[in-house]
Amino acid sequence: MSAETQILVMSDRDVVAARQQGRALALEAGFSASEATLIATAISELARNIVSYAHQGTVTFKPLNGHGGAVGLTIVAADSGPGIRDVSQALRDGYSSSGGLGLGLPGVKRLMDEFEIASRLGSGTTVTVTKWRT
Repeated sequence: MSAETQILVMSDRDVVAARQQGRALALEAGFSASEATLIATAISELARNIVSYAHQGTVTFKPLNGHGGAVGLTIVAADSGPGIRDVSQALRDGYSSSGGLGLGLPGVKRLMDEFEIASRLGSGTTVTVTKWRT
């Protein structure tokens, strides 16, 4: 599997590129087409949040080869934007600070096997998610 790669995200075009790169890496790692689509959906949500709220950030892909032959993919979406005022509220279904459906972060959390978020007001947000091949 490929080495770690990173995509700079500043526009909708970059959101598409990140989604495509993540899907390609997932397929290369042996994920099924449906699993790769779920991973790509999570990446799209994370990258879109970067564009919407921080205007610039990165999406980093880290292929994993774990114990016992486990294979996975970690995605780190990071920005230096305004941060999230209330992370627990942002993770509730239906909450949206932008008037959307409020499915972004809670949806990403459901799609992936591991989910971690770190955010500081005025310093940015980093979301780290991992999907393991079943």
